[in-house]
Amino acid sequence: MSRLFFILAVIIVVYLLLRSYRKQPPKQDVAAASEDMVRCVRCGVHLPKSESILAGGNFYCSDAHRREHQAK
Repeated sequence: MSRLFFILAVIIVVYLLLRSYRKQPPKQDVAAASEDMVRCVRCGVHLPKSESILAGGNFYCSDAHRREHQAK
């Protein structure tokens, strides 16, 4: 009877290890996943550089803020 409990415990441990291994997300390179952040000149919000609008050496979060700032 104790042998049966031992085998059952081993099977449960192996199952839990395989399940936890399978659920782990793939690891990404930190340098590849990170991106430079810039600040909107008009409102000061920080956003990724790829989502910003660059005009006249300044970064903006939207075209409306670019127009407002350039109108001054």
